[in-house]
Amino acid sequence: MPKSNALVAQSGGPSPVINASLQGVVEACLSSGNVDRVFAAHHGIEGVLLEELLDMGRQAPEELARLRHTPAAAAGSCRYKLRDGYGADYRRILDVFRAHDIHYFFYIGGNDSMDTAHKVDLLAREQGYGLNVMGVPKTIDNDLGDEGRTLIDHTPGFGSCARYWANLIRSVGEENRAMRPSECVSVFQAMGRDAGFITACARLGDPKREMPLLIFLPESGFTGEALLDRVNETLKQHGRAIAVVSESFMTDEGSRRVDGFGHVEYGASGTTAMQMVVSLLNRSKLAARGQATGQIPGVLQRCASLEASDTDREEAYLLGRKAAEYAFSGLSGRMATILRVTDTPYRVRYDHVPLETVANTARRLPREWIAKSGTDVTDDFVRYARPLIGEAAARYESEGGLLRFARLEYTHEPKKLPAYTPCGF
Repeated sequence: MPKSNALVAQSGGPSPVINASLQGVVEACLSSGNVDRVFAAHHGIEGVLLEELLDMGRQAPEELARLRHTPAAAAGSCRYKLRDGYGADYRRILDVFRAHDIHYFFYIGGNDSMDTAHKVDLLAREQGYGLNVMGVPKTIDNDLGDEGRTLIDHTPGFGSCARYWANLIRSVGEENRAMRPSECVSVFQAMGRDAGFITACARLGDPKREMPLLIFLPESGFTGEALLDRVNETLKQHGRAIAVVSESFMTDEGSRRVDGFGHVEYGASGTTAMQMVVSLLNRSKLAARGQATGQIPGVLQRCASLEASDTDREEAYLLGRKAAEYAFSGLSGRMATILRVTDTPYRVRYDHVPLETVANTARRLPREWIAKSGTDVTDDFVRYARPLIGEAAARYESEGGLLRFARLEYTHEPKKLPAYTPCGF
């Protein structure tokens, strides 16, 4: 393929390390000698449809270097689903690619984003347009791929979210013990939709099981009454309890709202799992003095840069670079992936898998990692997740005592096509 241009985009909920993947792709492209220019779509596939492109080669090198320690999605994200009936959108994507001589496309995201990348790859093949498409995995939920972990061992972003929960639970343990006479139950709500990986990471904060910690996974299927019974059993034994519940424990169908991909957006819904559990506990007779209180960390789970894992950052960066290397070798319709070689010492290898095998997949926490009690995980899960949170405290840059993040220039490349309104707007 003759020397041309590349485009990278970010999609879905961000993470503390998604920008490390962005940096990896951009730096690999700029140094490869295979492309003239590297664009980033401003706000994912929406930026492609709207022809809002950023020239990453014109960004200050020192700001690009700061992407590795910058949370959220520096190029902007979206939750726009390319539906089968959106023929005009598909045509528009190729029109934009042709107008800007784009022949390499990298999409950083999760399950639905890999579906988008797969559809773009199929479209280019059908139209005979030379385009190398590579997916770069990302999701704090860790629900991309298969439960056997043959497609991907873990997704970038999960390790940092796991570290956040490990340190959060360590702090909550101290708070719960101190406030036991008046606040005997501490309820926390974790992200993850129907997969319990994030909820399970509460155990990383107490691997020796020294706290009265109850973990209510979506895979365990607890009812409200069963949850109440378990909390009271713990109160009778310890006088206090910490309950971590998955956001999908919220069962009020009428208050649910969905995002652009059709998933329940719990942060926008009318009620929450935390509030339902706290209300249930406080309406009931607790087996200890005091009441239940609740907290929702919310998007802090995916944007708290101070809790980013050094291991997670490095792997996210390398996956971005690997995706570019695979594309320049002639591969297309693939997702760069990370597979585990050994737990101790922790070693991984990088590879690629077909986009169609991961598009719209949604794995759940394996049954063998759920303890018989249903309110804990096994040591095998701890051995799996512990290496991902890293060892060192997060590295960061400060300015005036505050965190210093990348400052990109958001001037769009001059448009070459007529204005367009996406089908889903």
